[in-house]
Amino acid sequence: MARIRIPSTIVIIFVTVQTGLLLFMYAQYSSFMPQSEEKPSQVHILILSSWRSGSSFVGQLFSQHPSVFYLMEPAWHVWVKMYQNSAKVLHMAVRDLVRSVFLCDMSVFDAYMPWKRNLSDLFQWAASRALCSAPACDSFQRTDITSELACKTLCGRYPFSKVEEACKTYSHVVIKEVRFFDLKVLYPLLTDPSLNLKIIHLVRDPRAVVKSREQSVKALARDNGIVLSTNGTKVEDSKYKVMQEVCRSHVQIYETATLKPPNFLKDRYLMVRFEDLVRDPLSEISEMYKFADLSLTPRLKSWIYNITHGQGPGKKKEAFKITSRDAVSVSQAWRNVLSFQKVKKIQEVCKGAINILGYQLVDSEKEQRDLTLDLVLPRRQNQFSWSSFHPKH
Repeated sequence: MARIRIPSTIVIIFVTVQTGLLLFMYAQYSSFMPQSEEKPSQVHILILSSWRSGSSFVGQLFSQHPSVFYLMEPAWHVWVKMYQNSAKVLHMAVRDLVRSVFLCDMSVFDAYMPWKRNLSDLFQWAASRALCSAPACDSFQRTDITSELACKTLCGRYPFSKVEEACKTYSHVVIKEVRFFDLKVLYPLLTDPSLNLKIIHLVRDPRAVVKSREQSVKALARDNGIVLSTNGTKVEDSKYKVMQEVCRSHVQIYETATLKPPNFLKDRYLMVRFEDLVRDPLSEISEMYKFADLSLTPRLKSWIYNITHGQGPGKKKEAFKITSRDAVSVSQAWRNVLSFQKVKKIQEVCKGAINILGYQLVDSEKEQRDLTLDLVLPRRQNQFSWSSFHPKH
C-alpha cells in the first residue's frame, strides 16, 4: 500500500493554524460566559451584633433606604424551631438560612414556618420598609419612611411569596443578625462567588448592654438558654454568663478580622461602636453607607436627625421599638441606673472586651456617676476597619 509523505513544515503550519483557530473560538466563547471573578449584581451586608446593642436602630438606618431589602434576624426562626440545641450547633443552619436570604431564595423558610403563610408570619417583618412597599405591599412607596404600626395594619395579609419577589428587585440585601458568635463560621459566605458580602460589626459598651437587657429579661430567656447550652431550659442570666459569652464573641470576631486576617476580608469588615454612632450620627452613618456602596438621601438625613434627637432615654415598653429618643442619653443611662456592684461584676466578666473595644473601666461609684468623665475612648483613625492591618514583611 502506497504511503503519502507530508513535509514536516506543512504539518507544523497545519497544527499552528488549528491551535490559533481553537484559541480564537475559546476567546469568543469565553466572552459570552459569566466570569467567576465578577461580583454579583447585588451587594450583601450582614450587620453582625448581639442583643440590646443598638442593632435594631442600625438595621433601620439601612431598612429605610430605598435601595435596600432588609430583614431583621431571620435566624430567629431557626432558634425557635431548634431551641434544644446550642448556639454552636445551630451556627451551620443559621449560616445556610442567611445565605439563602442573601440570594433571595425564601424557600429556606419551608423548614421553619407553616406551609400556608403571609408576610406577617416572618419574624419582625414590619421592621422591613421593603416589605411595606411595592412590590411586597401597595400601600407605600419605596422612598417613604415607614412605621411598623402602619405597616402591620396595611400589609400583613399579603402572601409570603412577595418576600422573594421584592428581594429580587433591590440592589442591596441587608440582614441584621445576633446569632453568630464566631467570624470563622462566616468564611464560606465570604468566599462564596455568588455573594458580594460585607460585614458591619456593631458593638456597645457591655455595661450599657446589661442595663438594656434588664428591660427585656423574659424576652431573652430562651435565647440565653441556647447560648449556654441548657437543652431548652430558659435562663435569666443573673450571673452574667450570657454576657460573658457575648463579650468573648465580640473579642473573637474583632481579633479574627484585624489580627492576621485572611485576604478575602480585605475591605469587607467594619467595626462600629454604638456610642460613636449616637454622638455623631450623620458622620458615622455616612461612613457605613460608603462602606456599603450607598448614598445618604435628604429625606434620610432628616429622619435620622429626628430619630436621634427625641426626648428622654426611652421607656421600658419601647425596648424593642425604634422611637424618637435622645440617643446620647440612651447610651449613658447605665451610669445612673446600675449599681456599682453590678458594674464591677460586668467589668470582671467583660474586661477584655471593654479594653479592646475602646471603653474605660471605672474604679469607683464616683467615677461611674460623674458624667463629665468620658468612658468612651477616642477612636484612632481606621482602628476598627480591616485597613488598619498592615502585615509585616
